[in-house]
Amino acid sequence: MVDRNLIREFSISDDEFESYFDTALQEGEDDSQEIDAIYREMPSYETGSILTGVVLRQEGTDVLVDVGYKSEGIVPGNEWDADEDFPQPGDSIEVLLEEVEDEMGMVLLSKRKADRIRDWEKVISKHEENDIVTGKVVRKIKGGLLVNIGVNVFLPASQVDIRRPSDIGDYIGRTVQCMILKIDETRRNIVVSRRKLIEDQRQEMKRSLLSRIEVGQIRRGVVKNIADFGAFVDLGGIDGLLHITDITWARINHPSEKLSIDDEIDVMILNVDTEREKIALGLKQKEPSPWDAVEERYPVGDKVSGEVVNVMTYGAFVKLEDGIEGLVHISEMSWTKRINHPNDLVHIGDIVDVMVLGINKEKKEISLGMKQTTPNPWDEVAAKYPPGANIDGTVRNLTNYGAFIEIEEGIDGLLHISDMSWTRKISHASEMLQKGDSIKCQVISVDQERKRIALGLKQLEEDPWEKDIPDRFQPGSIVQGKVTKLTNFGVFVELEDNLEGLLHVSELADHKVENPEDVVKVGEDIEVRILRVDTADRKIGLSRKLSEEEEQAAAADGGTEGGTASGDSAALREPLKGGIGGGQGPLFSMDSPEAETATAEAATEEPAAEAAATEEATTEEPVAETAEAEAADSDAEEAPAEEAEEKPVSE
Repeated sequence: MVDRNLIREFSISDDEFESYFDTALQEGEDDSQEIDAIYREMPSYETGSILTGVVLRQEGTDVLVDVGYKSEGIVPGNEWDADEDFPQPGDSIEVLLEEVEDEMGMVLLSKRKADRIRDWEKVISKHEENDIVTGKVVRKIKGGLLVNIGVNVFLPASQVDIRRPSDIGDYIGRTVQCMILKIDETRRNIVVSRRKLIEDQRQEMKRSLLSRIEVGQIRRGVVKNIADFGAFVDLGGIDGLLHITDITWARINHPSEKLSIDDEIDVMILNVDTEREKIALGLKQKEPSPWDAVEERYPVGDKVSGEVVNVMTYGAFVKLEDGIEGLVHISEMSWTKRINHPNDLVHIGDIVDVMVLGINKEKKEISLGMKQTTPNPWDEVAAKYPPGANIDGTVRNLTNYGAFIEIEEGIDGLLHISDMSWTRKISHASEMLQKGDSIKCQVISVDQERKRIALGLKQLEEDPWEKDIPDRFQPGSIVQGKVTKLTNFGVFVELEDNLEGLLHVSELADHKVENPEDVVKVGEDIEVRILRVDTADRKIGLSRKLSEEEEQAAAADGGTEGGTASGDSAALREPLKGGIGGGQGPLFSMDSPEAETATAEAATEEPAAEAAATEEATTEEPVAETAEAEAADSDAEEAPAEEAEEKPVSE
């Protein structure tokens, strides 16, 4: 309560009191505003805040800074880079408050962290995502590079270039332009991409280039990548493919022989696919093709020299000039030498003489021959080795159908097994000859066109079937022989070395014989009677049951040359049967190798045509086609089937 009496004592009117009171209140409000302003100007000493301080002095490696706190702050001296000016007493600097008081009572400050925060704030204030920034690559870290654009930002390895470089460390120290992909203010992190920037720039350049480019234009580009199949050339916004076959007219094995990465080259536009955005380029097309007048420079029949540049199993490629190569097929390398692989005669880098055999300009192919540059020895073979001439040769190879005899280098003749012996059955040439043997043979025939010579060994001797055998083995005579083989149609009996006769099952005994093994055994010596000697077919028929008188009686009755076996002539006039499976087939083939020197004689007429071939029969003297078929299936020791087909056979 206001004491009015006291106010009256001091002679202060109510109006004056109100005036003084209002003035006091107003002065109080002004003081409060001044205090608030002072508090606002006072720095915040919370950890992590940035303060402005004054450098007091340097103590050791540390710098003392007054930030207005009751204690002095300390900043480590290593927070100033070597290229920065060291602070002097009185300099004003910004620092980050890391700790208010440590164990020594000092305020811990950081200039470097304060600078980073200020730099971050500047970058954030100036740039946003998708902005283009320029910075220097500082160092390589895990997963990419650090680029300084005011602050260090992260450039992932996958975003360094369109094609990831082999070593991103090569970019260290380089100034690059990048696009900001992402800004993380909370973590104070920025991710940039150089690849995205390049792709966007190239996309714009690509659209512009595709609208102006045309086939046949010559454009400058930079080799950006090299592969086995060609090189990629940057034309300025889009890459074109320069295929290895379009780099040069000459042969190269790899584009790197002519090009290197970052080479600037002029290329011709060969094809443009605007939809797929693909461009085919050519380098050699800037020069005339060497195939334009190839027929004039290399007419068919001309002899030229060239370098062997490649060797394949089927032949050798010979370079006549840059961009012009021809193939010498393996069959065109030698007239006489047996070549398993072209490397037997030529190697890469060899200079050889060749003859032009043919030109296919459309396919850019030239056929060449090496052997045509020398005389063909087969042109003289017919004159040097006429049929009937005896020659000396060497056994070069053995097969199951004969032996190849080398007459002279590169000239072979075929000695077929059927021409080795008049009487001996031969299943393989090794039964009579060995590889490397020297041998004398007789020329049977010469096929100059097919380059084949047929030789004979038995022809050097007189044919014993013409006189010797018929004289010594008269029909009706009894001879001693040894059983060599049993069949279901009869028994083969060796009469002397390399000479056999056939004792048919019907001639084994007077009674019917179901199984020849019941009567005779292999290796057993037996007496047999000569029924017939067939000099035409070179066969001898034998019997164990006929007497000489019965033979003569059978002959008088109109039997065949060998007579009949007994009085039961009706039964014996039936064709003699034999063979496997019940004995229902003909007796045997007169051409069978099992019976080349034997015959079966029936009591009555037995036409030769009825003695059909059994399953073991083969032709005694195969024709040339048979020999070729055998050659294809033979397991010759060295000679392949193809060689056998090319060799002469007995006609």
